[in-house]
Amino acid sequence: MEMMRGKTVIITGANSGIGRATATELLRMQARVIMACRDRQRAEEAARDMQREAGPDGGQLVVKQLDLASLESVRRFCAEIIKEEVRVDVLINNAGVYQCPYAKTEDGFEMQFGVNHLGHFLLTVLLLDLLKKSAPSRVVVVSSKLYKGGEINFEDLNSEGRYDRAFAYSRSKLANLLFTVELAKRLEDTGVTVNALTPGIVRTNLGRHVTVPLLARPLLKLASQVCFKSPLEGAQTSIFLACSPDVEGVQGKCFADCREQDLLPKATDEDLAGKLWDISEVMVGLTQ
Repeated sequence: MEMMRGKTVIITGANSGIGRATATELLRMQARVIMACRDRQRAEEAARDMQREAGPDGGQLVVKQLDLASLESVRRFCAEIIKEEVRVDVLINNAGVYQCPYAKTEDGFEMQFGVNHLGHFLLTVLLLDLLKKSAPSRVVVVSSKLYKGGEINFEDLNSEGRYDRAFAYSRSKLANLLFTVELAKRLEDTGVTVNALTPGIVRTNLGRHVTVPLLARPLLKLASQVCFKSPLEGAQTSIFLACSPDVEGVQGKCFADCREQDLLPKATDEDLAGKLWDISEVMVGLTQ
């Protein structure tokens, strides 16, 4: 229970679902957890409950506002972290948008690609120097098995030609895995590791944008109780990658149920990963 004492962990989307369960368990391990959340008020309300759940011997919770749909918000958040934090031991890129109607971020990117990939891309890159200073440190990327339905179309990353909400989500999750591949290559010999995970089907509010016929809702609710993981069950691999000695030094892999998994070739293509990284840098303004 004390294995994370003295360590600082940043978790995006930590006020609900898998992120909240991950944060609460790391609190129990006496970590100092920074909740990076879009809605500060909701995050502060959740934080009070989470602190109680973790108990009097738990770690410390810090709430900070971060809107991954705004590159300005990402930059502001990172500037605050770099100014205020001596070290960051773990960064968990957990927050996500799932199958929302077509919308654009503040900077004009398709919402799912913008939040799930680009926002986390900029966040991680801006915090890399601090993560390196804190080595050994870890980056954990939450992807999804639905990456299998995605393709990276460099001619239409904004889905302006055609928008399919399920395909757009799958593409963003494929981008998460390719980001992990390229980042792992760039982090060799730095003491910082990055690994991804697929949590499985979890009972969270992530599917709030999915329309379910009225008559099918009771059946879906029953099925979710029987077949879906609880948030705590879904968080186990995130927790494992954040703190387990079993993955110390492991780099650029993807895990499910705390075990390494094989990915489709398109998710481990180094050329594709490198190209996506270069284009992502341009899109978020890291290059002139």
